[in-house]
Amino acid sequence: MSSLTSPHLPTARASWARISLAVLVGVPAVTCRVGGFAPSPLVSAIIYGAAIVGASLLLAWAAEAAEHDMSGGLAIALLAFVAVLPEYAVDAYFAYRGGHDPTYRSYAAANMTGSNRLLLGIGWPLVVLIALSRWRRAKPGEVRPRALPLEPSARVELGALLLASLVIVIAPLTGQIYLVLGLLLFGLYALYLRRLGSADIVEPELIGTPALIGGLPTRQRRSAVGAMFLVAAGLVLTAAAPFANALVATGESLGIDRFLLVQWVAPLASEAPEFIVAVLFALRGSSGKAMGTLLSSKVNQWMLLVGGLPLMYAIGGGGLIGLPLDARQSAEVTLTLAQTALGVMLLLPLRIPRWAAALLLCLFLSQFLITAGSARYELSVVYVALALVAAYVNRRYLPATLAALGTGRRSRP
Repeated sequence: MSSLTSPHLPTARASWARISLAVLVGVPAVTCRVGGFAPSPLVSAIIYGAAIVGASLLLAWAAEAAEHDMSGGLAIALLAFVAVLPEYAVDAYFAYRGGHDPTYRSYAAANMTGSNRLLLGIGWPLVVLIALSRWRRAKPGEVRPRALPLEPSARVELGALLLASLVIVIAPLTGQIYLVLGLLLFGLYALYLRRLGSADIVEPELIGTPALIGGLPTRQRRSAVGAMFLVAAGLVLTAAAPFANALVATGESLGIDRFLLVQWVAPLASEAPEFIVAVLFALRGSSGKAMGTLLSSKVNQWMLLVGGLPLMYAIGGGGLIGLPLDARQSAEVTLTLAQTALGVMLLLPLRIPRWAAALLLCLFLSQFLITAGSARYELSVVYVALALVAAYVNRRYLPATLAALGTGRRSRP
């Protein structure tokens, strides 16, 4: 059934009203930034948080409508890239300042590791649990599904994460995120985008506001989608830093360590757009798009975010070798690598069971009980041991996953 004739399509007036409202909730944030107003931390969190929610809605609608003009995977990658712009902005600032102010050097690695672990440890399980809880018994006697299936194209993201991890492992081993390592990660990301762009464009089945946009004439649709992406990008870049600062200021008033605030509170704010988008997809029953968004966001952060740190550090005056890591930062990067390895190995069959989501969530939460550097390595050993077990059980999927970036055909599940 055409999206224009779907019985679920709301009136055009209601859809445009939703789009207008999503833009309008960002106006106070823009006004505060341009006018130089500085409300209290609590008021700032509300104002800038509302802007991030509005931007997230625009991103979700635009990404779905964009599937008319590009492959679904490439549209999701574009959505993920825009959604993680706040994280890039915050971490690029820390790395740049670290180039001439050693105090900020550790914050760059802290923010990067925190954002990556939040995405996999909270985001992935959250989508799985929401999606599985929505499914009901279809027929008498049938049980609810115990696993969330992934799209066949998700193997491209898994292959990209595996290859990137093999490159990033050099960082904790040498105590340095080398500039050449960052350039190599940029090259892998370009290969990833090329692979997504080679997929076929399939006419999407849209409902609601995305259906209205997708049903516009080609030129108007592309203009509308482009405008929505640009407005959303502007809102997330406007709101990310003040939102993070408001949360950090609140935490500092409670006497919380600044390193931990930078590692967890600031990323929680900057990760908000992609989390909200993924939850929206999951609540609407688009679990494949929800996981696709978070997988693509993980690829973005694991390649572009990590790769950009030594570059911004060099621009800030830190030299052309790379961003040095102290003992604490090396332990954090090691733990992030180990968590990534387990997450990828669990997803190799292109399905994630409820127990696997619970395992990732419990392991993530356990790190807050053990904060010493040596304990970080011990937890990393647990992650790696479980990853090796998962790799052995799912070993038949490894060749196709590693080859996913180099083939022009869709990967089989």
